[in-house]
Amino acid sequence: VQLQAYGGGLVQAGGSLRLSCAVSGRTFRSEVMAWFRQGSGKEREFVAAVGAIDGRTKYAESVKGRFTVSRDQDKGMVYLRMTSLKHDDTAVYYCEADNEAWRISTNWGTYDYWGQGTQVTVSS
Repeated sequence: VQLQAYGGGLVQAGGSLRLSCAVSGRTFRSEVMAWFRQGSGKEREFVAAVGAIDGRTKYAESVKGRFTVSRDQDKGMVYLRMTSLKHDDTAVYYCEADNEAWRISTNWGTYDYWGQGTQVTVSS
């Protein structure tokens, strides 16, 4: 399984970006898909996730109301729409997949697959 996140870039505070994650190598209809991020000198932290079957979502408190996670089962894609971006959102963003569809974990270490991230830089 390969996960490729893209769509990052440089944006001014208050701006928007949409990150995409392409999943290849197998079907991903049953996995929980999540976004994590890691700022410079910081630990990787949970951002948002979308469930496998019922499409339930979960967000970190810091991004609630600003970020929206979604998935397109047919295209094998996961998205993270980010609005009202803040300088604190600056980080490398990673897309990850968890085979345990019954839960939405906020611990990146429990996820089974992840790929290279995409850099998001928010200028203040």
